[in-house]
Amino acid sequence: MFHKILVANRGEIAVRIIRACRNMGISSVAIYSREDANSFHVQLADQRVCIGEGPAKNSYLNMERIIMAAKNVGADAIHPGYGFLSENSRFVRMCQGNDLVFIGPTADVIDKMGNKSQARATMMEAGVPVVPGTKEPVYDTETALEMAKQIGFPVMIKASSGGGGKGMRVSESPEDFEFQFNLAQRESANAFADDTMYLERYIQKPRHVEIQIMADTHGNVVALGDRDCSVQRNHQKLIEESPSPAIDEKTREEMNRCAVLAAKTVGYTNAGTIEFIVSSTGEFYFMEMNTRIQVEHGVTEMVTGTDLIVEQIRVAAGLPLSFTQEDVKIRGHAIECRINAEIPEKRFMPCPGLVKQIHLPAGNGVRVDTMLYTGYRIPSEYDSMIAKVIVHAPNREMAIRKMIGALDEMVVVGVETNLDFQYQIIRHPVFVQGKANTGFIEDVMNLKTGDR
Repeated sequence: MFHKILVANRGEIAVRIIRACRNMGISSVAIYSREDANSFHVQLADQRVCIGEGPAKNSYLNMERIIMAAKNVGADAIHPGYGFLSENSRFVRMCQGNDLVFIGPTADVIDKMGNKSQARATMMEAGVPVVPGTKEPVYDTETALEMAKQIGFPVMIKASSGGGGKGMRVSESPEDFEFQFNLAQRESANAFADDTMYLERYIQKPRHVEIQIMADTHGNVVALGDRDCSVQRNHQKLIEESPSPAIDEKTREEMNRCAVLAAKTVGYTNAGTIEFIVSSTGEFYFMEMNTRIQVEHGVTEMVTGTDLIVEQIRVAAGLPLSFTQEDVKIRGHAIECRINAEIPEKRFMPCPGLVKQIHLPAGNGVRVDTMLYTGYRIPSEYDSMIAKVIVHAPNREMAIRKMIGALDEMVVVGVETNLDFQYQIIRHPVFVQGKANTGFIEDVMNLKTGDR
């Protein structure tokens, strides 16, 4: 087992990883930017190293400084959390070249599944259903338009290296295709230094359902059930729940089977998520694989009784999974609300600043993952998510009631948050009935969520 792990992240996920290290008797090292000097993860860790200032590119994305920090403190492994360098194959290879274990999948697998068009082709060959679209990447408008006509409009234009909604546009007809394609391609080039694109048939107002998997280096791959992430704005999730109210048991079993098949096909190890979209008529299609721990991993932990971060560390150390597929039992229902320092009515404009007072909900079946404390100043340089409120109950109806109570109890003074907005969603009849799709925020809540 590892002696010391450097946590290459910040915020609530860094706190989450440091706590897991403590529970395992492993020393933890926090990295931080100057703006994060007073962050909770810095105070909680056994050691801390400042690696820069300002934007993430100067700090949390500075691979050379992070590797140097790990070497200087004598760490033997690095946990990347999510975001930042968690799906960067170059960083994985740098870790390997410096005798540091990267707690995640191999660089080759990240390359294979991180490129969305290559991942589609791999899944097609494996027999996993994918949304009808291009098998090969496209680079120019003329070729793309011909392929779009064969697929049929509307089509979704996507960046092969995309993520977080960047490089993604919908074309309704041949007339607007060139404009939308060029726009998506420019955005992809700017965000990912890659202008490789691919096309999919646009499935209108689908459900977004994903399967959590864990795989070890001994050939074991286990599916830990599904999560529904349909409530989202601008392709960013707001509420996640497990199990999904959108699929029946037959579909659930088939999705779990396909997720395990997908992971085995690419020789996957560690934690990963296979993301599917589910049409209004019940067909499901592979969308992408996230080769890291997810923000919403907590809902899976609540319904399965597992600790996915601990399991990640065990697998990276070469140990087999501590459970089998037969051991995984889904008990009750869990819901997570992401609490962001932002103003929903102003297109979710970020609202950094000083937290003057905070009260977190608690009680049986209530969990809050956060880095907040009274007196903490939320920096403007990073993501606006400040907390995740997670509840667990015997069934969905009781879980909704518990979440209403938790949101009602939570208080954050000093900055604007989306607490009231989440409270409205969780009580909305469409959500309560389990019928919210990916168009819910704009179509039902009537809020514009486009780029600021």
